[in-house]
Parts: sequence; structure tokens; C-alpha cells
Amino acid sequence: MARSFARRALLTGGAALTSAALFGGTARAAAPHPSAGAAWPRRFPLPDGFQPEGITIGAAPYAYFGSLADGDIYRASLATGRGKVIAEGPGPGHAAVGLRIDRRGRLFVSGGDSGEIRVVDARTGETEQVYATGGAFVNDVILTPGAAWFTDSFTAVLYRLALDRHGRPGDVTAVALTGDWEQGPDFTANGIERTPDGSALLVVNAYADGGGLMRVDPRTGTARAVDLGPARLPNGDGLLLLGRTLYAVQQWQNAIDVFHLDAAGTRGTLITRITDPRFRIPTTVAAWGDRLYLPNARFDVDPPQPDTEYDAVAVDRV
Repeated sequence: MARSFARRALLTGGAALTSAALFGGTARAAAPHPSAGAAWPRRFPLPDGFQPEGITIGAAPYAYFGSLADGDIYRASLATGRGKVIAEGPGPGHAAVGLRIDRRGRLFVSGGDSGEIRVVDARTGETEQVYATGGAFVNDVILTPGAAWFTDSFTAVLYRLALDRHGRPGDVTAVALTGDWEQGPDFTANGIERTPDGSALLVVNAYADGGGLMRVDPRTGTARAVDLGPARLPNGDGLLLLGRTLYAVQQWQNAIDVFHLDAAGTRGTLITRITDPRFRIPTTVAAWGDRLYLPNARFDVDPPQPDTEYDAVAVDRV
């Protein structure tokens, strides 16, 4: 996410549940989707002035994008590139930043500096729940069997939205980040994922040691730095884990750094860096088949205008 958003009051607190309850045991790589057709577009437009940031793809070949401008949700067909707004946002000051879709068609949306968490029905476009965390900047989200977890970029906490066995959302609690966690004076926490074995969370910390990755115990909030060797993530944004391969978007570097992780997520080895001349400050990443899809946030256009052009691009998976 960009670094120019207003800061708000802090929210502190704690939550303690066992890793087994949080993650439902060992994580496994999801069954791969069918490959994208050769004729499917590798670039498609998003609405002018939309200001995209987050992307998520569910069980069908449709990508969902959130708008920083007003919280709208846009759905695009990966097969054709055509799409439409399927959920109108609350308006300016209520961004849709990170988002994830579950298998029941619920979208879990980070509300940026509104401090909100929203749950939206992707089929009807209706907002089912709105949670006011009181947080400074609710940025990114990951779904686990027992909860949706959200980062706050200006506060050393994670927000845990409890999910029952049917995926229905319950209450939100805040888990304070401790241990190796270093909260910087500016934008700090960003993307979030699970470890390959499902035992912990991985969170981008753009400040500590020049930018890196933290492994967070969900029971306690204790963070330990992941050993990435000489690699750093100073512009780390969205994360995507496929098996033991972690894709980390480096927005201002117009790149995706690709790591091989150990099962517990304590160590990672840089495999390669993906670059593409079509990248215009991508922020987040989602996969379908053998492709990765990314929205171009164009944070270098400041301020964005109603006619600013935006798009999404596809590159090959490693």
C-alpha cells in the first residue's frame, strides 16, 4: 500500500487461541486451477479512476479488485478481461485495500484508514458486516480455517476476525505484535500469509532490518524474523504462498521476489525475481492456473485523477 494515508488512533489488545484451533492442522497447497487459455488476455483494463490495490481469485476464473477511492469492488473475467462493479463501496474515506474471497463467496475487505473490516457477499454485492476496529490503517488479509487475519500498517497489532465452522464471521479481537517486531515511524506491516505447515502467520515488516518478513505466533503475537539471507523487502506488499513457494510483490521496484520456504516458514531462499515492462507499481498478487495476476496501483500518479487509467496484468508462475 501507499505511504501517504492519514494515521489514526491505536488499538491494542490480545487474543490467545491454540495454533491447531486457528489453522486446523497442517496447511496444504490448494489443488491447482485449470490453466488459463492461451487466448485469455494477459492485460486488461480496470475502470478509469478506480485506484486498485487488492486482488483475490476464488474457485472460478474471476478476479476481484478493491478501490482505494471509494471502496467499490470490481469483478473481471480472466477469460475475457471484461468486468463490472459488483459491490458499491461506502464512499471516499472508506477504501477497499486487501481482500480475500472464501469458498462460500464472501469477500473479506480491509478498510484502510477508515479502520474498518467489511464482509461482502460477492454474489449479491450486499455488505453483510462492518467492524470498526479503531485501527490506524487496516491493510491486508489472509483467511485461515478459524479466522480472517488483518494487518495494520501503523500499529503493532493484527486483527483476528473469528470464523465458525461454516465460515460465518463472529467477533474481532486485536493481537499485539511483540518479540522481534519493530514498529517504524511510517508504514510498517503490509502483506500477510500462512506458513507452509499452517502453524503460524507471515507478515511483511517494511521497517525492521531494511525490510523483511516476520513469522508470527497467532497464540501470542510473538514475531520472529524469517531468515531470507541477504534478500530484503523494503517495498514488500502483497504475499502469495503456493506450496512452499512465496511470491512477495515489491511495489516500487516493479517486481515480484520469489522465495522457497522451509515448512515452518522460519527460513527462505530467494529463487528469482519476476519483472515485466507492463508493471506500473503492482501491489498484490493472486493466481489462476499457471499465471499470476496483479493490479497496477500507479502510486506514482499523485494525486490520481478521475480519468487516470488503470489495468491488471498476468505473468507466468515460477
